[in-house]
Amino acid sequence: MSLSEKKTFKDHAFEVAIYAFFTLFTILCIFPFYYIFISSISKNILVENGQIFFYPKGIHFNNYVSVFKIKTLPQAAFISVARTVIGTLLSLLAASFMGYCMSKQEYWHRKLVYRFIIATMYFNAGVVPLYLTYRMLGLIDNFLVYVLPCLSQSFNLVLCKTYMESIPGSLEESAEIDGAGYFLRYVKIILPLSLPIMATIAIFSAVGQWNSFMDTVLYMSSTKYFTLQYTLNLYLKKATALADILKTDSAAAQNMNLDNILNAESTRYTITMVTIIPVLLIYPFFQRYFVKGIMIGAVKG
Repeated sequence: MSLSEKKTFKDHAFEVAIYAFFTLFTILCIFPFYYIFISSISKNILVENGQIFFYPKGIHFNNYVSVFKIKTLPQAAFISVARTVIGTLLSLLAASFMGYCMSKQEYWHRKLVYRFIIATMYFNAGVVPLYLTYRMLGLIDNFLVYVLPCLSQSFNLVLCKTYMESIPGSLEESAEIDGAGYFLRYVKIILPLSLPIMATIAIFSAVGQWNSFMDTVLYMSSTKYFTLQYTLNLYLKKATALADILKTDSAAAQNMNLDNILNAESTRYTITMVTIIPVLLIYPFFQRYFVKGIMIGAVKG
């Protein structure tokens, strides 16, 4: 008798309930992205009136055409990609190296240094002192203001330190007997075994860098360093202002087809899709390496 024939009615009912639950959960996770997409390609007047629910109506792509016609969009996209890549790499390098140092008992005044690092997670001088510090360092209107702060991510350091302390010290001892120094042991032993935590930090650092917005508002006045998110936000404000003018100016509205004229709702949905599509495309690759890193880090000895 096969295993499937031994299953009782309760077993089958439980399996059906589990599949139904996770199917519903998956739909609930996907539906917000689906709704944003169908709203971005539907007739704008219907979107504004809240008449789009489960399928698009009056499909058009004028919203995307208008967004991609922004002159500064390529430069802004380049800045966002550059800060995401460089910022993530610097965050990984700093967190892993300092985490390795803090995991060593022989590190000079390790507890004192570590406590100072932890203190920065709870105490903050505020925006004005930070702005004055950046200005003194020449980071205002400077691309480096996007990436240098990644070197001081205390939370990432704590994650790396905690994980590296779980790695058996005998692995390093064998390499030390063979003459390997700290740096060689860090590169050859610690980093390969730390792939799970490194992948986790990389995912959240990259998403945080890509979605970052306020640093552009506070520290940038030069348009050549505007990020994609900030540029699209400026576009949203202009589109909203134009839509408000058309609503109040009846003479101008009569001479235009308002069905697909940009409004606040349709523009917001379109901008949201433009900013999340790169993350949706890249995240599965990160997730694959993340799972692979977990498997590699789980096999020890």
